[in-house]
Amino acid sequence: MSGEKPLLRVVRGNPSDAELAALTAVVAAASAAKTPEKPKPRTSWWGDHAASLRRPLHPGEGAWRASGLPQG
Repeated sequence: MSGEKPLLRVVRGNPSDAELAALTAVVAAASAAKTPEKPKPRTSWWGDHAASLRRPLHPGEGAWRASGLPQG
């Protein structure tokens, strides 16, 4: 470990242990933050598997009649 460089180095001032801990937490959180993923390109409507799935059923008064009406 004697040959390794420190992760942080205080150049000026005399920070307290709490200040160093806060700085270390901020630097660690910033380095661990993920970059947002690029959205996947949309597949064609013909190849969309979700289109073949049935919509949820909502039983109740008038549900049978409403099942034949277009949903909008």
